[in-house]
Amino acid sequence: MAAVGAEMRATFGAWDYAVFALMLLVSTGIGLWVGLARGGQRSAEDFFTGGRNLAALPVGLSLSASFMSAVQVLGVPAEAYRYGLKFLWMCLGQLLNSLLTATFYLPIFYRLGLTSTYQYLELRFSRAVRLCGTVQYLVATVLYTGIVIYAPALILNQVSGLDIWASLLSTGVICTFYTTVGGMKAVIWTDVFQVVVMLAGFWVVLVRGIMIVGGPRQVLQLAQNHSRINLMDFDLDPRSRYTFWTFVVGGTIVWLSMYGVNQAQVQRYVACRTEKQAKLALLINQLGLFLIVFSAAGCGIVMFTLYLDCDPLLKGRISAPDQYMPLLVLDIFEDLPGVPGLFLACAYSGTLSTASTSINAMAAVTVEDLIKPRMPSLSPRRLIIISKGLSLIYGSACLIVAALSSLLGGGVLQGSFTVMGVLSGPLLGAFTLGMFLPACNTWGVFSGIAAGLALSLWVAVGSTLYPPSAQSMGVLPSSAAGCAESSANASGLLGPLFAPNASSEAPRMDPGRPILADSFYAISYLYYGALGTLSTILCGALVSYLTGPTKRNALSPGLLWCDLTQQTASVTPKEVATLDDSLVKGTEELSLRAKRPPDFLPTDDDHLLFLRQKEGPISPANACPWNVPDTWLETLSTYIK
Repeated sequence: MAAVGAEMRATFGAWDYAVFALMLLVSTGIGLWVGLARGGQRSAEDFFTGGRNLAALPVGLSLSASFMSAVQVLGVPAEAYRYGLKFLWMCLGQLLNSLLTATFYLPIFYRLGLTSTYQYLELRFSRAVRLCGTVQYLVATVLYTGIVIYAPALILNQVSGLDIWASLLSTGVICTFYTTVGGMKAVIWTDVFQVVVMLAGFWVVLVRGIMIVGGPRQVLQLAQNHSRINLMDFDLDPRSRYTFWTFVVGGTIVWLSMYGVNQAQVQRYVACRTEKQAKLALLINQLGLFLIVFSAAGCGIVMFTLYLDCDPLLKGRISAPDQYMPLLVLDIFEDLPGVPGLFLACAYSGTLSTASTSINAMAAVTVEDLIKPRMPSLSPRRLIIISKGLSLIYGSACLIVAALSSLLGGGVLQGSFTVMGVLSGPLLGAFTLGMFLPACNTWGVFSGIAAGLALSLWVAVGSTLYPPSAQSMGVLPSSAAGCAESSANASGLLGPLFAPNASSEAPRMDPGRPILADSFYAISYLYYGALGTLSTILCGALVSYLTGPTKRNALSPGLLWCDLTQQTASVTPKEVATLDDSLVKGTEELSLRAKRPPDFLPTDDDHLLFLRQKEGPISPANACPWNVPDTWLETLSTYIK
């Protein structure tokens, strides 16, 4: 395997760039063809939801591609290399997330016919909560998308010399262009093509690597002998980066915050023809995620067997774990021009899918939450122009953030996870409070979001300032003993974070290191979202009861999950009126609607998508099996005060 660790720095050639350019060209062509077919978009709803008439297959594949950015394409193989195949438990977390989303969150968003998820927060709480969620989402998504665009450019530049600005401008401009012109349909169908490219890139690396090692049996034997087949890790220590429990508990909540309530994903659910098609899209998405994660983790294990005795990180050929994968591609395909370009296309397909999804979602949120309520008389044609303009603006903003990310040095990958992890967990808690706790009020959800943000931001900043040691995270040992030339100064070049991986020595204690650095700050990053979600729920519930819980009969039907048991199973946005017009009228109409008798039957004029069952109307007593009678809540609130 020492031959794989040759010292000469490989680079991408003309054929590789040709393959990469072909991927960009095909993506642009698909986006334009789909977006402009049949006269293009006739309304803002066409632009943001594809006319709510999309099939399950393309939507499901688009869901798979949306959060599998180049950060994951490059990062998952590196994590499997360093921590073993226990990373596959991520698939269980994703499966649990899909089941929870399909059962609890998707039906509410779909039957309400929302374009922006934050419309729900106004219906359930107040306009102030809606604006809080909207601003929080926009800031997080601009930062995350900019970093996602920049991260692969930086990594590939460090490994192969690929020009950073050429890759930034080519991917950013093309993505913004077809998203602006084609809208949701263009995003979804280009995602379908890009997920195929991602899988093809992984599979080519897998096949070539397995052939070099000597077959699948040899790969598994070497991985087993060096502790990389380690699925049975049930350690309860939250500081271990990856265990069964971190994926089942922390991983499930992280994915639920991304798929259950995230605007980019919900916008795809409601674009399906029926609720059944939306749930089928979730199943297809799950199969796609399984294929991607298994393929990426498999590449990581094959990569370990190829670099078994000459770890390029210890050797000094690379400076960060995320550079393993591009280095491997250049090493094993050195004699096959054009094939490294397929992996280059694979990595940037992840970037394009994530960026186009985010740009379209941010434009949708801005139109629905900030523009329509203030300018209700805008014509459909003007809304289309505004929507396209917003897509162009947000695409440009993401490119600017990507350019500014160059000032962050090498911390862009950790920055991308931190931004989304800190902000998505509390938002999941806010939606969960609204859907499952009838007593939760506006003060409660505000307090919960503040507490969740504070706690998750605290631990994220602490872990960044005082990173845990490789030993506490559970990094598996690797070796550079078989390299052609010794690299005595490798650990000095790589810095203290990676030095413990070269030996089994215990890390030295720093007198200035705080007590929490090796306990609270050292917990796995997968628990950040869980901390934010749980603290939001607990604080929100407590403050709601202290300040006067919301009465059940003050809530309109269809805002609580327990209302679903009282409704017919399949009500689509096309069968009844949508909520868009009602939101323009403001919260005054919502308060008037809430004063109607509990047995009032809503009509289309109420802009509610829920229908009563034949058994009778929903009442405070039978709507939620866990709902506490209002008189008890008033007594409890008075007693606490």
